[in-house]
Amino acid sequence: MNLNTIPACLKHWAQQSPDDIWLRDLKDSKEASSWTWSQAESEINAAAFALEKRFGHQKNIVVLSRNRAHWVLADNAIITSGNVTVSMFTTLPPSTAEYIFDFADVSAVILGESDNWDSVRHVLPEHVSVITLPNVNIEEAHNTWEELLVEGRAQKPEYECKEDDLVSLVFTSGTTGVPKGVMQTHATNLVPMKRCEDFITIGERPQFLSYLPLSHIAERQLVEFTSMIHGGIINFNESLTTLLPDLQATRPSFFFGPPRVWEQFQQAIVAKFGSQQALSDMQAKDSSVGKIIVANLGLDQVQYCLTAAAPTPPALIQWFEDLGLILLEGFGQTEAMCIIVSDHENRRIGSIGKAVPGVEYRLSDDNELLIKAEACTPGYYKMPEKTNELLIDGWLHTGDKARVDDDGFVFLTGRVKDYFKTIQGKFVAPTPIENIFSANDFTEQQCLLGRGYSKTVMTCVLSENAAKQDAQVIESALLERVSEINETVEKHARVGAVIISSTPWTIENGILTPTMKIRREKVEEKFAALAEPIAHEAAEKGEIQLRWFEEA
Repeated sequence: MNLNTIPACLKHWAQQSPDDIWLRDLKDSKEASSWTWSQAESEINAAAFALEKRFGHQKNIVVLSRNRAHWVLADNAIITSGNVTVSMFTTLPPSTAEYIFDFADVSAVILGESDNWDSVRHVLPEHVSVITLPNVNIEEAHNTWEELLVEGRAQKPEYECKEDDLVSLVFTSGTTGVPKGVMQTHATNLVPMKRCEDFITIGERPQFLSYLPLSHIAERQLVEFTSMIHGGIINFNESLTTLLPDLQATRPSFFFGPPRVWEQFQQAIVAKFGSQQALSDMQAKDSSVGKIIVANLGLDQVQYCLTAAAPTPPALIQWFEDLGLILLEGFGQTEAMCIIVSDHENRRIGSIGKAVPGVEYRLSDDNELLIKAEACTPGYYKMPEKTNELLIDGWLHTGDKARVDDDGFVFLTGRVKDYFKTIQGKFVAPTPIENIFSANDFTEQQCLLGRGYSKTVMTCVLSENAAKQDAQVIESALLERVSEINETVEKHARVGAVIISSTPWTIENGILTPTMKIRREKVEEKFAALAEPIAHEAAEKGEIQLRWFEEA
């Protein structure tokens, strides 16, 4: 059977393992509802028949919902009907949602539980139809998922999917600028996952816990579509507050977390022991402590633990390795997934790994990582000029700067657009400096500023562990860390000041993107009034300055 389209994968498992569970919603860390492969195929085909009848083909349909089985059912129904899924984050502000509705000429919204619906509904164009998923009640005129199933009962759409069909628009969360709609086809979703099968080994019938937004390409490909390649089971996390018990209940074979998630796990573990020193002392006395901690996380059955989406501080990776949990780094982006990966036999802490077979790469004159591989995005929706900047002579420009060691391991050194010049006119790469700074015991988020400043300034957010320490202890440790950094970096990049904040950077306050990457321009906007003058003061006095940031 040709498994080169998403419906073909679904059909394969519905025939091969019709009574095996594919999708499982969790409630109180127990199964609340589930779908076998055959049940899911029947429901998807019925909904797809109704969508095809109502909207035709190649229409853009938004899915706006928290992760749940019906997100995947709706996504598959849209694709199977020959239409295009526009995945929208439940944290998007109304201005961004309005832009996407208009720019993508959206025909319908399939709505599940969504924290931002009360604001998004006010910018919904009048012509856009709303279809609610089960257990969602709204005041606006709408149809229901159940009505689609009745309309399409025992039917399937006429449309025959092809590998290069446009099936999805994934709008980049964008650390700067207007979101771009990355075009995805059947091939760009399936081929990257297949080419990593020999590296990301997860066995037969793997267990997944879906907790990161399915609106993001990584969760969608690594969980939804990988499950459709391997016949795996997707368990849907009830909420982030139940992540730990849901992990313990499902014990996934594969687990993916961006650095922020691993930082939060680390902080929770340290807090449980009271301090890092207490944990270290316990590990020294009892070698089984790490194994017990990993089991309590629910990660003792994991075969591949991925950290990606943003640079992961090497000190954080080493910290988990000391517990016995191996975090493997990899590289991909919305435009080109599963390009460079690490595995248990080939890894180097701090490196994203080696290129996957079939993937070519090179560094440009300014060390930007360029990629050439099968099944990269065909480009940006309705943005030919941006597509032409992305794809030049067959090479995809990733926007990441990199270096490669003698053994072929690739190390990211920062984003091209993250590099900045201080007042001296020389470029500074912030990521390596932030990684070194992050090895201290008291901060969990950090961002180096310095665009046009006299000196660079490290802004940081304190960890929960820091709350138990005297301010003087924290200040002394951070100043010592900065002094160590300044001994290793070029003179123009030396850190002149530290700004300490106790307020976490979050999606809600706009400093993190929906995929938990730091928006540098938002950090700069927040701290500039304090950062620029103390950078000047540091240059004048020739001494490292330190300030506590007070929220307005």
